[in-house]
Amino acid sequence: MAGTGKKTLNGRQKAAHLLISLGPEKSAKIFKHLKEDELERVTLEIANVRQTTSDQLWDIMREFYELCLANQYIQQGGIAYAQEVLVKALGHEKAMAIINRISSSLQVRPFDFVRKTEPAQVLSFIQGEHPQTMALILAYLDSAKSSVILSALPPDRQVDVARRIALMNNTSPEVIKEVERVLERKLSSVVPQEVTSAGGVKSVVEILNRVDRGTEKTILEALEVQDPELAEEIKKLMFVFEDLVTLDDRSVQRILREVENQDLVLALKGASQEVTDKIFNNMSRRASDMLREDIQYLGPVRLRDVEEAQQRIVNIIRKLEDTGEIVVARGGGDEIIV
Repeated sequence: MAGTGKKTLNGRQKAAHLLISLGPEKSAKIFKHLKEDELERVTLEIANVRQTTSDQLWDIMREFYELCLANQYIQQGGIAYAQEVLVKALGHEKAMAIINRISSSLQVRPFDFVRKTEPAQVLSFIQGEHPQTMALILAYLDSAKSSVILSALPPDRQVDVARRIALMNNTSPEVIKEVERVLERKLSSVVPQEVTSAGGVKSVVEILNRVDRGTEKTILEALEVQDPELAEEIKKLMFVFEDLVTLDDRSVQRILREVENQDLVLALKGASQEVTDKIFNNMSRRASDMLREDIQYLGPVRLRDVEEAQQRIVNIIRKLEDTGEIVVARGGGDEIIV
């Protein structure tokens, strides 16, 4: 390397220099997303860094930015879209170098080619398919798009498809490839094919949390008859205790009038500071002081008891929503409330 004036750094060394430049606060947030072995290796590299030239740091940050940009484009429209945009911005050689650098570790979800297709168009292509095929496709699409499609289906088909999504586990690669092939041909597009798992109760909950209240009620009421245990499992996840911070103050005050004090004490014992503040801000000074004392003197409690208390409060919230006494925003928070 003599005479080049620059030392070539490997990936871990670049990461170490980048983290140092970001500072401890931002680096700590990144550390939370690293695996234990990755943490050890990067920490060791950071410890070994003695100095970084401004040119080196500029090159590292530019490379990092370009990789982030490429990943963002891939998320928006797939590899082909990312390549097209990067070629226009950086030229063919630079763009291909970036794409090749990330493609080996990139995992593209099935039906990724539908990402930029309008929900109405997807619906027109799949509404004649078998409910299991529809469930498979909706399970892999993002929940916002799937909720629009599910809402547009006839009520009986909504229930059938939602139930199939909830009960779905791993699907064989052959089945996914065949469904992709048919849908791909209909949409006249190209998709890189990788297999991942999708479906399950959490998947259908994410979709139902975004549909309108009427669609949600239709599906849940029918599931309560067809599969009560599944319906109950879905309902438990539909609105979690931490979502309480999204409610308006009047709704929180109405909820507090229905909640047993012991349940509130237990629930707040394991709650985030944001939720705790939301509760205290909607109580009188005297009531909040008494509640703080009750929590302080409660002592250690079982996590199961905390979760059960939180669930009882969630059940109250859903009951008040059903009777129209409070409003829980649907559709990702953009629902108009008058």
